This record gives sequence, C-alpha cells and structure tokens, in this order.
Amino acid sequence: MLFITFSFLLSSLKPLLLKEKIYLSPPDLKGNEQALLKNVFESNWIAPQGPMITTFENNLSKTVSVSYAVALNSATSAIHLGLKVLGIKKGDKVLCTTFTFVASVNPISYIGAVPILVDVEKETWNICPVLLEKAILSEIEKGQKPKVLILVHGYGMPAKVDEVLAITKKYNILVLEDAASALGSIYKNQYCGTFGDVGVFSFNGNKIITTSGGGMLVTYKKELADKTLYLSTQAKEANTGYEHHQIGFNYRLSNVLAAIGVAQLELLNDFVNKRRENHLFYKNELRDVEVSFLEDTINTKSNFWLTSLLFNSHEIKEKVRLSLLADNIECRSLWMPMHQQKIYQFAIFYSNGNSDDLHQRGLSLPSGSSMSTNDLQRVCKVIKNCF
Repeated sequence: MLFITFSFLLSSLKPLLLKEKIYLSPPDLKGNEQALLKNVFESNWIAPQGPMITTFENNLSKTVSVSYAVALNSATSAIHLGLKVLGIKKGDKVLCTTFTFVASVNPISYIGAVPILVDVEKETWNICPVLLEKAILSEIEKGQKPKVLILVHGYGMPAKVDEVLAITKKYNILVLEDAASALGSIYKNQYCGTFGDVGVFSFNGNKIITTSGGGMLVTYKKELADKTLYLSTQAKEANTGYEHHQIGFNYRLSNVLAAIGVAQLELLNDFVNKRRENHLFYKNELRDVEVSFLEDTINTKSNFWLTSLLFNSHEIKEKVRLSLLADNIECRSLWMPMHQQKIYQFAIFYSNGNSDDLHQRGLSLPSGSSMSTNDLQRVCKVIKNCF
C-alpha cells in the first residue's frame, strides 16, 4: 500500500520534475551588473554610501525628468518617508485605493494615521475619481478632511491622472504617487511617479528593473528630498558627530545594490518593450478565448509589468490558475483588496464592488522580460486547454 501511494505521488509530480519552471516576473540580469559590481568591490565602496548611489539617483531623475531622487532600501520605506516629509501625523486621514499590495497602505499605519480606502474604476483598475470625490466630501462632513492621497498605478497601468489631480487640487489634498510597479509607464507623455508632490518606485526582485531590494523617492522640491535623505540616515545632524534632534530611520540603499540599479536602468526601455511584446503575444494568442485584458487607454502607455486578465467567472479563473501551477508555471490571482484583509477590516471603505470582482475573476500571467517565445506559447497552451 505504501509503495502504491509513493508511486502515485511520484507520477503526479513527474510533469513538474520534467518541465522547467516559468516564473511570474524574475530578475533579468543581462547588462553591466557584474562589471559595475566588480568596480564596487575593487574600490571597497560596499557601505550604505558611495558614488554608485549618487549615479543611480542622478540617472533615474534624468530618465523620468524629475528634479531630485533619493535611493532607499525599499519602496515601502519610500512611502513611509514620503508621508513623513509631507507632514502626515498620527490621526491624520490618508486616502488610498483598496485594490493594491499591502505595502501601499501599511506605512499609513506605521505613522498612526487613518487609512481611507476607496474602490477602483473598471477601465484602469485604479482609484475611481467619482468615488474619490465622494469619499473626500463624506470625510469633510465628518469634520476631518483627508490630508494626502496615495495614488497607486496598479500593475504598471497609469491611473486617470487628470481626473484625480483635478479633485485633489480642488480640495487642496497632497499627492504621494505610488509608482512602485510603474517605472517606465507614461500618461500623456509624462512618466508615472512625477505627477505628485512625491513619487515612489520599487526595485524589488520582481519589478521592471531590480536592485535585489530597493526603492526610490522622487520629487521636484529640494526641501522634501533633503528631508528624506536626512530621515533615511538616522536623522544625523551635520558636522556634530553622534547628535540627533529627530527620530530617524536606517532606510538608505547600499552602494552595492545601487551598482545593480545603474546597470539595470540602462536597459529600462528594452525591458518595457519586451513586456509590452509579451502582452501583445498573449492578446493575439488568446483572442479566441473568453477573457478580457487590462489595456492601455488613449492617454496611457503601460509598462505592462504584469499582463493581467479577467475570466468570466471565479471558477474558470481557478481552473486556469491551478492548471498553470500544475504545469510548473507561476501565476497570481489579482490583489486581495485591503478592505478584505483582517488587518484593515475596520478601515473606512468607499465601495462600488469593482475590486472584489477583480480579485475573484482576475489573474496575472508570467511577464518577465527574459521570457522566450516557447515560454509564452506554453502558458497559452495550458490556458487554451482549460476551454
């Protein structure tokens, strides 16, 4: 009996053992990473300071046409410091989409501020402008206007920037732009991350470019950049040794990881073009399957960090998801909205039902810039077989 059970288990695992895994969004290290890392080690600049950090910051600010950039150890740290330098304090109300990764919202809680969650619109899957204004008016009626909006460009797709910014300007609300997954994405010929008072990018291992782990805060305002740098290095007072007048943080990116970022940034356009090609391949190959893709609008050029699509039902989505996993292909259901999370179940939430539906029916497909045509065809074959 034991032998039969073991044999059955082995046979069920056999397809996985034979097929190479296709990852959702793996790093693509094909540039000057090793050469720049060698330079770092030979110069002994491996501390969390050094010339590569400055080069990375300068190159990124030039790439997205913004005045200042501060390299940090994660996008989460960047959001946290962004809220701090914008003056957000305990008890302040902060607006954010419910349909996002938890790192967009957690920094609100770090400060002790109050998250106000807002649902999304169906076209870009980002915060709904109509519901946003409704939320602002409702909170004003309660006696406390929100101070800042965390504007997320989910899955690399630009939000409805003009409509959102018209509302924040109308009610004098600051904007922290969470472009963690949207480096290289464009709205009306301007890069995402450069519309708000501060913007944030991520260089996590699964992003468009990576530094293994890392992030960047960008801004047009020197005072905000200076304060971010100050807080990110334990709030050390200049020229006084070990003296501190504020609580600071150990949030600076290291010179070693910055070297990887410099090399990766050189290939940003190639990475974006390849992910857009992946998206187009999926669209063409699955044109006869009953699915709908997250698409560019007339004003946007998404980096298509992850090609994401909706099926007609939760049951079909789950069938596809499990079939892909059985073929050793990594995929992900769309975000579980923040209002469904136990840690935010008591948060104020303005709903239209869209994020719940997206979570139920949506899936993100492997989208890495190193995917081969064979990889893409293999993914599509599994999906087609489900129908």
